[in-house]
Amino acid sequence: MKSKAIRILIVDDHPALRLGLRALFANEPDMMVVDDTGDGAEALPLYERHRPDIVLMDLRLPGMSGVEAILAIRHQFPDARIIVNTTYDADEDIHRAIQSGAKSYLLKDMPKELILDIVRSVHAGHEVLPSQVEARLKERMARPELTRREMSVMELLAKGTSNKEIADFLRISEPAVKFRIQRIFTKLGAADRTSAVIAALRHGIIHLD
Repeated sequence: MKSKAIRILIVDDHPALRLGLRALFANEPDMMVVDDTGDGAEALPLYERHRPDIVLMDLRLPGMSGVEAILAIRHQFPDARIIVNTTYDADEDIHRAIQSGAKSYLLKDMPKELILDIVRSVHAGHEVLPSQVEARLKERMARPELTRREMSVMELLAKGTSNKEIADFLRISEPAVKFRIQRIFTKLGAADRTSAVIAALRHGIIHLD
């Protein structure tokens, strides 16, 4: 056992990816994987059991999302060092992850050397973002944020719901729905429902999975 190794917990629902990461870290004398899981809900109990130095966390997980798992871990362990490792590179996904307390954000197609460097940097106490991720985050910070009610309207718009149906579902008036839709268009730079949905999907504000 590597007594001074960086102890890593992997949370990802793809078995092949977990195996690949295990193999990657096994080749590093200063790293070791203490456990892995494909279920977001298991992340907190595994963290409690192993108290790893680093958690590699995917965003789309069964049982509990990656952001929810990050929040759950950091609620009990504020000093937890969590790195998101995902295929999702939309600016809203990055923003939500960093807001939840992730120390870095990796994309699964990034070079292995970068993954190793960031694991070491975060373990050393740094918060570091790859340049392309940082650029996306800056893009997000420049965009007005949708309110919670606007998010609810946006999700229903993506399902093709009519104004009357949205009003009935949210228990608000149709004029209130129209007002919020116009606000959404303005914030997303959209001219109509279709372009608003496309923009929301591109930014990661909504997902169709």
